[in-house]
Amino acid sequence: MPSSRAEISNVAVSPDHYIGGKRVSSATTFEVRSPLDWEWKLADVARGDALTADAAITAAIDAFPEWSALTPVERASHLHQLADLIDETIEELATVECADMAMLLESLQARVIHRGAENFRNYADLSSEYAGRKWSSKGTNNEVQRMPAGPAVIITPWNAPWLLSTWKLAPALAAGNPVILKPAEWSPLSASILADLADRAGLPPGVLNIVQGMGDEVGAALVGDRRVRRISFTGSPETARHIGVAAARNIVPFTAELGGKGPLLVFGDADLEAAAKKAAGQFDDAGQVCLAGTRLLVEASISSDFLELFNRYTDDHVLGDSRNPSTTISPMIHPQHLERVIGFVDRAREAGDTIVRGGERWKEDGLWYEPTLIRPKSNYSEVVQREVFGPVLTYQTFRDEAEAIDLANSTEYGLSGIVYTGSEERAHRVGRSIRAGTVWVNTFLVRDLTAPFGGCGISGIGREGGDYALDFHSDLKTLQISEGSVC
Repeated sequence: MPSSRAEISNVAVSPDHYIGGKRVSSATTFEVRSPLDWEWKLADVARGDALTADAAITAAIDAFPEWSALTPVERASHLHQLADLIDETIEELATVECADMAMLLESLQARVIHRGAENFRNYADLSSEYAGRKWSSKGTNNEVQRMPAGPAVIITPWNAPWLLSTWKLAPALAAGNPVILKPAEWSPLSASILADLADRAGLPPGVLNIVQGMGDEVGAALVGDRRVRRISFTGSPETARHIGVAAARNIVPFTAELGGKGPLLVFGDADLEAAAKKAAGQFDDAGQVCLAGTRLLVEASISSDFLELFNRYTDDHVLGDSRNPSTTISPMIHPQHLERVIGFVDRAREAGDTIVRGGERWKEDGLWYEPTLIRPKSNYSEVVQREVFGPVLTYQTFRDEAEAIDLANSTEYGLSGIVYTGSEERAHRVGRSIRAGTVWVNTFLVRDLTAPFGGCGISGIGREGGDYALDFHSDLKTLQISEGSVC
């Protein structure tokens, strides 16, 4: 255990790495501050380097024989214990996650932290229930088996750090792989609590390792190590290109979820109230959601009615402290990211795009940005084609279904799409036509953990979720035995 811990709203959090079942400090640290109040320094966190990466990978390699030799049911027992401990620690985890990255406290307490526990339970059960394909062919009996692949490196983004860490860790651990997790440097603290819970759940030393630091320092050392056998990353396409090169050099399977520029299509036969309310809801979490429908595409015949409803629902939003139950829009994660969003809107304004509403920073002494709607001058406007990752939506109209589909598929991204229509035939027709990893019709953000998740185009490669994630974290073997040769 560490010699000292940071106190965050009366919750003790270690600022150190977690390697081989022990807390490990570094010679240097980096500051973590709260988006709720940038004057509030949460912790000086250990800053890892190449030596830290080497130690974590070595610990994972040392743990691999014991962890991989357990049956899926035996591993599941540890993961269920971890899930139970998470549920017992919801208040503490929610408090730290809210302070660290400003997600709404009420949402964390009611849904998000528990979803992390469910991630571990679901993958534990899926792995335990696995029955590989069996068949007879050419005089042999065949069976597909999963073999644990080896040490996995998982790199998570600063938005929804708890949810995405548990979502990635659970299948890797259930598959029998020890893991090195590098959380984002802007929001690393809930991962530190997870390490304590994993220790209490009896995970053998080295099965879960957590290293903190900068991507170009410890992150690059992790993904470039040839001993690593799987890499799972969520973040930007720019970073993914660097990781992909390292993975290719060492012939390591690599999944990447890289953000989106999702269309939200509203047809004239849709429930306009429901569609407008959901569109205004895309400002939730300050728009820092990769799956959000940030491009509103509305049938021209209903444009005025839709905009009236959309503005009414957007007016209901409350910008404020994420700990206040009345708040619906949180501050942005970091001053650098706020400046990035401001830059997008300023360039849109200069390029002749129309700011329909918002377009300004809210309160000079905080990290909030107004809910903003922009009508672009062209479909090729930067604000249409590039991910802003803030409370900024674009608004375009279409004449017919064909134009709607063309607009929906007109960016390099392909993570998600949302369609509102009253026609079942159109729901299936348009849903099939949108190139995206997930398309919702008349709903949004309903997730089944067994479904494949990932993106097309520069939104990513590979799929996570359910058996897709367990297969990724395994080496698949076909065992063939000659018929009649054994009793």
